[in-house]
Amino acid sequence: MSLATIDRSTAADDFAAAAPSLVTEAPTSTSRLRAVPVGTEARGFVLYVGVDELKALEAGTDLGAIVEQLKALTKQLVPSSETYAAVALAPQNAGGRDVDVVRLALQDPSALAKHRHTPEPETPVRTGVIIDISRKRVLLDNESAALTYKEFELLQYLVLREGRTIDRHEIIGALWGDGDDDIPNERTIDVHVRRLRSKLGAYEDIVRTVRGVGYRFDRHADVSIRQATTPSPDFF
Repeated sequence: MSLATIDRSTAADDFAAAAPSLVTEAPTSTSRLRAVPVGTEARGFVLYVGVDELKALEAGTDLGAIVEQLKALTKQLVPSSETYAAVALAPQNAGGRDVDVVRLALQDPSALAKHRHTPEPETPVRTGVIIDISRKRVLLDNESAALTYKEFELLQYLVLREGRTIDRHEIIGALWGDGDDDIPNERTIDVHVRRLRSKLGAYEDIVRTVRGVGYRFDRHADVSIRQATTPSPDFF
C-alpha cells in the first residue's frame, strides 16, 4: 500500500463563498478531548474516509471533489485552518473494507496493532497417507480417517493387490459371505467406493476406477503401507 496526494486547481475559498453557512452559533462548551493526555494539546485531526473511485462515480462525484468540499468546509468553519489530503492506494481486488485499507496505508497506530496481532492462517502440513494394515487404521496427514470396518476391508483388499484391477464381482465375493444379510450388488459396490473416497479427502485418487471393469489401488509417493508381522489372511 502507498500514498498519493491530491492537488486540484479549484480553490477551496471559492466553494466556501458559494456554500451556505453550516454554523448558526458558536459552541458554548470547550470540553477537553478525552483522548488527549495531560500535558499535550490537540493540533488537528485525521478523518479516515473509506470510499473507492467506483463508489464515488456511482454517487456522481469523484475523490478529488470530495476532498475539496471537505477542505472548503473546514476553511468555512475555521478560516485559519490548514489542510492536507492524501489518498490511499491498494492493489486491485485486494479486498477488505475501504476504511481499513485507508487506515493501514496512513499508518494508523490502532489499525497497525490490530493487523500485527491478526494470526496468519496456518498452512496445513501434508504428510501423506499411512495405511496401517496391522492396526486396521488409515492416517491422513497424521489425522485418523473415520473409516467403517467394511470401508477399511475394501481399501485393504485393494491395497494388498496393488496394481491389479479388481472387478466388482470379486470384491463382493471376497468381502461378503453367503450368510450375510446385506450382500450388495455391483451398483452398491460403487456406493461403498464413493464413500471410501470421500473419507480419503485429498488422497481419494489412490483408489482408481477402471471404467467398465472395477477398481485398482495404485501406490503414490505420499502413501506408505504398514504391514502386519504375519501375512494377512486376506491375501491369497
